[in-house]
Amino acid sequence: MLIRVLATGSKIALALWVATATLLLAGCGKKGPPVPPAVEVSTVIVTPQAATVAADYVAQTEANNTVEIRPRVGGVLEKQVPIEGERVDVGALLFVIDRQPYIAALAQAKAALAQSEAALVQSKRDLARAKSLSEIDAVSQQELDAAVAKDDANRASVDANRAAVRTATLNLGYTTITSPIDGVMGRAQLRLGALVTANTTLLTTLYQTDRMYVNFSISEQRLLTLQRELGRAPNQKSTTPPPFRIFLADGSEYPQQAQLNFIDPAVDQRTGTLAIRLQVDNPQHLLHAGQFARVQVVTAQLTDAIVLPQRAIQELQGKFFVWVVDGENKAQQRDVEMGPRIGNGWQVSRGLKAGDVVVVDGVQRLKPGAAVHATPLASTPETAAAARHPA
Repeated sequence: MLIRVLATGSKIALALWVATATLLLAGCGKKGPPVPPAVEVSTVIVTPQAATVAADYVAQTEANNTVEIRPRVGGVLEKQVPIEGERVDVGALLFVIDRQPYIAALAQAKAALAQSEAALVQSKRDLARAKSLSEIDAVSQQELDAAVAKDDANRASVDANRAAVRTATLNLGYTTITSPIDGVMGRAQLRLGALVTANTTLLTTLYQTDRMYVNFSISEQRLLTLQRELGRAPNQKSTTPPPFRIFLADGSEYPQQAQLNFIDPAVDQRTGTLAIRLQVDNPQHLLHAGQFARVQVVTAQLTDAIVLPQRAIQELQGKFFVWVVDGENKAQQRDVEMGPRIGNGWQVSRGLKAGDVVVVDGVQRLKPGAAVHATPLASTPETAAAARHPA
């Protein structure tokens, strides 16, 4: 009897377990897989706008005038007046070379001149006496010719000694070295007491930096375009300032307007480029000789350009595409063709139209047809400020 009751209870428990499992399986089949959440993205609305396309070139500054200071006479460097890096005016005293040897040389030249002048006076008297005696045949023709020759020799000696005095005077003056320009004194190459050699030893370099040159190279094709835009031939002066902008190493724009100063008439055969030189005022002396800069040349003015932040553009195997949000808030991939880069933005030449919603941030989590939650990008300096003022 007990065995029958246990068997009956086991069958009931088994039936209950099977029914419960069937209900659970039936309930799971009705719910299906969970729906993934919408992807959070930032977007911009395509708005055609005016934009300026510019090309950048690496440039280097050069002083308007650079003068190497070398002594015209040799000797011991005795004095240095200005401090290195100090501004000097034209005619300002820079260096002094030991003057004593040249003072002595001048005194010796003057003494030799005095001797030759005295000899000339005596030869004039002898010649006059010989001429008067020759009239009465008191002297021979040979003696008269000798007197004439001696007088001519003394005249030549006087001229030579006068030239020696002028040379000695110049050499004495060359012991004081003055500035030939208004500029800034560079590093002194020698210290006091050093021995300098005439016309060889470099003492320092002066830089005239009130106006600076900015040198860079440009392709021949771009030069032809620039000439057509300016409406003039190479090296022809123009009162209209060309569209050049100068940026310093820290990215800041130099405030002074640059003007085209020189175009090399010959193409560099190695690079196929032409040397260009700009001229720009340097009133605050922000520019220094030899520093690197960036020259930006305006190449085109676009009226209805579509400019997007560069991070919105995706590239795969040489093809470009963007993610757009359709009317159902789903992401779709759109192939595009790219134009020039404009500042921090990039022009889309084909593939988009006004009003398209383009994903800028969050593209890494997208796939075709994915639901998105789009938030307008707070600010787009790449598309607005860059288009107006390319950097």
